[in-house]
Amino acid sequence: MQLLKGTNKKYFTNCKQWYHRKICGKPTVISYDCCPGYEKIAGEKGCPAALPLVNIYNTLGVVGASTTQMYSERAQLKEEVEGPGSFTFFAPSNEAWAALPTEILDALVSNVNIELLNTLHYHMVTGRLTSEELRHGSSFVSMYQDFHVHIHHYNNGIVTVNCARLIKPDQHATNGIVHVVDRVITAISNNMNTLIDVDDDLETLRMAIAAAGLTNILENEGQYTIFAPTNEAFEKIPEETLNRILGDPVALRDLLNYHILKHMQCAESIVSGTPMETLQGTVLEVGCDGDQMTLNGRAIITKKDHLGTNGVIHYINELLIPDSAKVLLELADGSSVATATKLFVEAGLSSHLTGSEALTMLTPLDDAFNGRDTTMTPDMKKLMTDHILKGQLTSKSLYHNQELETLGGIKLRVFVYRNNLCIENACIAAHDKTGRYASMFTVDKVLAPPMGTVMDVLKSEGRFSVLVGAVQTAGMTELLNQQGALTLFAPTNEAFNALPRADLNRLMRDPQQLSTLLRLHLREGILVSGGVGSHTRVQPLQGEKLELGVRNYTVYVNKVPLAHADLMATNGVVHAVDAIIKPLPLKVDREQNDGPATAFRPVASSRVDTKSFRNNVMFQKVVRSRSSRTMTQ
Repeated sequence: MQLLKGTNKKYFTNCKQWYHRKICGKPTVISYDCCPGYEKIAGEKGCPAALPLVNIYNTLGVVGASTTQMYSERAQLKEEVEGPGSFTFFAPSNEAWAALPTEILDALVSNVNIELLNTLHYHMVTGRLTSEELRHGSSFVSMYQDFHVHIHHYNNGIVTVNCARLIKPDQHATNGIVHVVDRVITAISNNMNTLIDVDDDLETLRMAIAAAGLTNILENEGQYTIFAPTNEAFEKIPEETLNRILGDPVALRDLLNYHILKHMQCAESIVSGTPMETLQGTVLEVGCDGDQMTLNGRAIITKKDHLGTNGVIHYINELLIPDSAKVLLELADGSSVATATKLFVEAGLSSHLTGSEALTMLTPLDDAFNGRDTTMTPDMKKLMTDHILKGQLTSKSLYHNQELETLGGIKLRVFVYRNNLCIENACIAAHDKTGRYASMFTVDKVLAPPMGTVMDVLKSEGRFSVLVGAVQTAGMTELLNQQGALTLFAPTNEAFNALPRADLNRLMRDPQQLSTLLRLHLREGILVSGGVGSHTRVQPLQGEKLELGVRNYTVYVNKVPLAHADLMATNGVVHAVDAIIKPLPLKVDREQNDGPATAFRPVASSRVDTKSFRNNVMFQKVVRSRSSRTMTQ
């Protein structure tokens, strides 16, 4: 047995169902009780003594249901449960009777021959039914006017009858079997729609159900669970939002279906958080915290286990609004994108965030703005406008090199990598949020729309002035300006200036050697930093494959860290590096994986090849030993 600390609640546990010594997040104390029908003998292990079977009436007295035994005698049921026949008795525990409201208990005991007898008969079924025979979703005719009792046998081993938990199952008797339950159960005669109709606390819900055309579902046969928002729950929602949803049949139906589970879930069946599918198609996290039942981690359930013939109702004091009923501004609320949301509003884009346009919003995480000036300027307004795409998209529909148009009129590219899905430099960092009309993609970086060609990017920043000269000397200007898809690991002035002055001057006068060096830093295809995994290998235009990896959120290429990643261009991307990239030493495993290493040769005639190769080897030696002042000729 597992006893929940601070309560009298015990859970029988067998080898198949083990709750890891926690129930509803609370620790349990493990104890061992004798199996039904056995008792301990002093000085011996376990419970070796088998007890003789007695009738149901006497069994009630020894299994913790003595109050039920007493009321059976008062209601003149004793003779029946002592006599011949075979019965199953779902007997309320002593604590279950004590938990009844005083006015209900008084009404029962003041009319023992009718009310109390009828109540006890409703706890009885003709025939002997063990807990294994109490199948999930089954019902049995009780001995009270043929009203049914409803059984649910959950995967975690918990068995309920009319949502009352069997706390001591399978107590055998000579004329039947007793299952001790944790509450007094009452007959069920109304479906869930009727229950909602007659409850004034659910008046707004009743009107919403009628407006959405869901009345038939709640009247038909089935086994549903409704988390029913009270009038108070509806009143907590801003009037503008509530009126919009109530006036939109599609959003209203999604809202209500989000409160309905496809199966019946009694409160006592919950021992830990479990995702459960709703009629709306998404899931709710149904859990518990001590004695409280929770939804999505919040204790908002005020009344539990209001039973109907086709399901159960739990009352909640907060309205649950699914993403599919929200506009963009509501999708962004309460998540880790507060900075971006504020900027969208300051940029004057609220009409797009609250309207019915088909849009997709790229919303950077708050961390993406760290160290960035968020003052609203014309440039910032344009940038935020370019974070909103035309059309309602899903990330699953995106494909590599797809072009997306922003509200600002520019085109953004989609890059699909093994480990990430990116739009320009910004990679998707969370699941999509699909709203009523628009969708929200949470991204890890502030978008950097492409600004000119790769050559334009280099010319726009002073730190690449030496590189720009090298590109021009090497005759590669046209390559960096033409249409295509390139990734350039761009050495900064600092990288070039780290070379000995004489060697740098010699290098800058040699177009062939510059071309060889720059092609080692250049590859076909666009690789943004978010597309680099723990071990990524890419082939440059010349030389051995480059080894890329990520360590402490920094991307490295051949062990050189990127000083500034993701300078986006219309024909590629530029990553700044503060050191010249060198080929890594050959490794046996690299040769095995990629075949024999090829010579590091520039493309030219054979005679020039020899000279260039010799000069290249000398250049590599200089890079490996920056303190050296001379080169071996």
